[in-house]
Amino acid sequence: MPRHFLKDSDLNSVEQAEVLALAQNLKSDPHARKVFEGPRTVAVIFDKPSTRTRVSFAVGITDLGGSPLIIDSQSSQLGVKESVADTARVLERQVAQIIWRTFSQSGLLEMSQYSKVPVINALSDQFHPCQVLADLLTIMEHKGSLSGIKLVFVGDGNNMAHSYLLAGATAGMHVVFSGPKGYFPDSSVLDEARNIAERTGGSISIITDPQAALVGADVVATDTWVSMGQETAKQQRLTDFAGYTITQELMTKAKPDAIVLHCLPAYRGYEISAEVLDGPQSVIWDQAENRLHAQKALMVWLDEHAK
Repeated sequence: MPRHFLKDSDLNSVEQAEVLALAQNLKSDPHARKVFEGPRTVAVIFDKPSTRTRVSFAVGITDLGGSPLIIDSQSSQLGVKESVADTARVLERQVAQIIWRTFSQSGLLEMSQYSKVPVINALSDQFHPCQVLADLLTIMEHKGSLSGIKLVFVGDGNNMAHSYLLAGATAGMHVVFSGPKGYFPDSSVLDEARNIAERTGGSISIITDPQAALVGADVVATDTWVSMGQETAKQQRLTDFAGYTITQELMTKAKPDAIVLHCLPAYRGYEISAEVLDGPQSVIWDQAENRLHAQKALMVWLDEHAK
């Protein structure tokens, strides 16, 4: 059976380290691996709009010798006239891997259950694991290691928060979530992250006060407060998240050499100030580039473990 990557904890600590080491190698030598040479085709399905995901996977698949097949949901029968299970049965006979940016995590799970080729979560409402692999690569580049690093996520307990909790715990990091009550991460994700952290030497904490949360932080991360599909709640969210903007003043609570992450798109003046996003502590553009290298490494790793 193939290995799938549906959420961050689908890789254990050793496997996560293997993928990140491979990503470092591929960043320094982009065309070193041609696992999709032939070319083999990789399906990349989009139920949600995308810039970075679309570009990074298309370029990455091409770098690996393959041919990206981009499928927009509005131009396919997926989930309309054809079930997820039947789509998986069709695709697995023609493509090397299936990459899906979608809404429901349950759809990805169903796809993986019926696919004999690896399925990758390119984003769901619950997790964004490819993004956080890129973020871990970025942290390694700027901090030298992951174990023992304090990462503070400030904002909504959304898919990014969930992935930071699981991936950070897997890497032995000390992950702190800081957000207002009513916007905490899912309790089942918190429980899983804490169980992982017990084995890796990491830790998981919730500190609602962002000024207290940032004390001693090595890495500060945030994300939009209004994710796709939540636009109608925008005004309420802006009110509820008052005081949680990553400003230069707030950054003084973190370590002087702390770095700042944002998965983009960013809304300057809301979850992060322009001064911070465009400032010297921001590594956001490195982070955006690293989507390419981390995803290439993941695809190579999954291909090798599918044989």
